[in-house]
Amino acid sequence: MQVLIAGAGPVGLAAANVLANAGVELRVLEAEPRLPENLRASTFQPPTLDLLARFGATQKLIEMGRVAPKLQYRDRAGWVAELDFGVLQDDTAHPYRVQCEQYKLTQVLAARLGRVRYGASVTAVEQDADGVTVTVNGAERLRAAWLIGADGGRSRVREALGIRLEGFTWPERFLVASTPFDFAQAMPGLADVSYFADPHEWFFLLRVREVWRAMFPTASDESEADILSDASIERRLQRVHAKPGRYEIAHRTLYSVHQRVGETYRRGRVFLAGDAAHLNNPLGGMGMNGGIHDAFNLAEKLAAVIRGEKPVPELERYERQRRPVALEYVNTITIANKRNLEMRDAEEQRRWRAELERAMADRAAERELMLKISMIASLRKYECA
Repeated sequence: MQVLIAGAGPVGLAAANVLANAGVELRVLEAEPRLPENLRASTFQPPTLDLLARFGATQKLIEMGRVAPKLQYRDRAGWVAELDFGVLQDDTAHPYRVQCEQYKLTQVLAARLGRVRYGASVTAVEQDADGVTVTVNGAERLRAAWLIGADGGRSRVREALGIRLEGFTWPERFLVASTPFDFAQAMPGLADVSYFADPHEWFFLLRVREVWRAMFPTASDESEADILSDASIERRLQRVHAKPGRYEIAHRTLYSVHQRVGETYRRGRVFLAGDAAHLNNPLGGMGMNGGIHDAFNLAEKLAAVIRGEKPVPELERYERQRRPVALEYVNTITIANKRNLEMRDAEEQRRWRAELERAMADRAAERELMLKISMIASLRKYECA
C-alpha cells in the first residue's frame, strides 16, 4: 500500500480522489460505520469549486445546493453593505459561493472512489525510514509508505504523533439552528449569505437548498440544555425576525469554537490536513475550504513523489505553503470577522463600515477584498513558497 488516509470527510476524500486519479494505491480508513450526514460546513468558496470541478463534483454541488453570488453585512437597524463575487469573473471559473451541506460532497467523492473502509478507527501509529504502520481498532496492523491524518479536530493521528494544536478556544460556544422559514420573504433584498453586526448578540444567516441556517454566539455561563432548548432557540430567532407563531426547528447544534494551528503539519512519513492540522471559527466559511486546499496541495505532491516525477524534498513545500495560510490568513480573517460583528467601539465600527462602503464604490477595491474573502488570495500568496 502506498498511502493510507485516516478520515473520510471532505479533506480525506478529496486527497484520496487526487491520488486515485494519479494511479496511486491507497485506502481510506473511516472510524464511523458509514459516512456521517451531519450539518457541519456548508460553504464552498470559488477556488474550492475550481478544484473540485476536475471530479465532476462542482456541478453536483450546484445541483444539490444553492448558488450564492453575493454576501451582505447588516445590522439590526437596517444598514446593509453588499459585495458581489461577480468581480472575480477573471480570477475563477466559479465567481460565486455554493451553499450545500458538506456530507453531500463526501457522498459524491466516496461514490467516485470506492476505496473506503468503514468502522476502521486508527488507534496507533508507528513509523520507520521505509514506511508507516497503523493499528486499526486496537488490533489489526496495516502498512503503507505514507499516512495522511485527515481525521478531524480530535485527530487520533495527531495525538499519536504528539503534535500540539497551538492557539486558543473562544469562551463562548456557537449555536446553529436550521429552519424552513424563509427569511428572504420577511427581509426584502436579503442575500443568501448575510452577517448581522450587533455588539449584544450578532448572528449569521445562511441559506442552503431547503432551510436557512442561523448562527448565534452563546454566553459562557449558559448551560447546554438551556441553549438547545426550544424556548432559547425561539427567543433568538424571534430577535432575528419577530413573527406570529413559533419557528419550526429542523436541526440544532452547539459546538466549541477554536483558533488553533498544529505546531507542524508533518512528522516523518505522516502528514496532517484539514481540522487535524488547524481549527478556526466558522465566520467566513474558511475551515473546510482550507482543508480541501490542503488536500489537493499535499496529494498532488505525494503523487508526484510516488510516481518519481519529483524528489522526496518536494514534500517539504506542503507545510511551507499551507501552514502560513492557517496562521497568517485564515486565523487573521476569521478573528477579524468575529470582532467586526461584535464591535462595541463606535470609531472602530465607522472604520469597518467605511472600508465596506469604499469596496462597494470602487470595483478594484471590491475585487481586492473579495480575493481575500473567497480565499483566492491565500492560494496565490503561498503557491511559490
